[in-house]
Amino acid sequence: MHGRGSRPEPTSHGPAPGGGRRLGAALRGVAGELVHRGWDAACEVAAIRSGTRRGDRFGRFGAGSVICFPPTALLNERYVRIGRDTVFGPGMTLSAGMGEGQRMVTDPVVEIGDRCLFGKGSAIVGHLEIRIGDDVWTGHHVYITDQNHGYEDRDLPISRQAMPERPVSVGDGSWLGHGTVVLPGSRIGRHVVVGANSVVRGFLPDHCIAAGVPARVIRQL
Repeated sequence: MHGRGSRPEPTSHGPAPGGGRRLGAALRGVAGELVHRGWDAACEVAAIRSGTRRGDRFGRFGAGSVICFPPTALLNERYVRIGRDTVFGPGMTLSAGMGEGQRMVTDPVVEIGDRCLFGKGSAIVGHLEIRIGDDVWTGHHVYITDQNHGYEDRDLPISRQAMPERPVSVGDGSWLGHGTVVLPGSRIGRHVVVGANSVVRGFLPDHCIAAGVPARVIRQL
């Protein structure tokens, strides 16, 4: 027992106040750093390059080119040809046709030039002919396709109607802003700038700036 006016001796039954929180935060910091390092290493190892098994699936995969990990979808790569030093951001879709193993009527279906850069989450979906020149850059989430859904029969579900295909081309040195959609039959000239969230339908001449839905020339250089 303690005498009158005495103070009890301090006892220790656990960490000092706040010590557990500090320790937990430190452990989370270490674990988080390990997760980030592991993810960075996985992305580096799993990226698709020339000479890898995944790269060899393509009709051509130029030296210095890379598809960052993880891609969203890669379909019938044998009909896709990629030039040199071209970079595809993560979440990329590169597709020829709609079904694995589908035999296409043209080869290549998708052809991409040298030194191109495609932003993350973008998609190039070809069925007949998509030609993209050299030094073409895009923002994120750009969609390019040569096929659309028909809507001639009002009584038939759209998914069961004909899907006409029309060739698409993008000229050398062009820039497609974030969220651009390029529809079937579009022809984009050389050194063209397309504003963000535009929808390209038809022809855009060389050396112009276009924007809108549908995209219209707002400046000719």
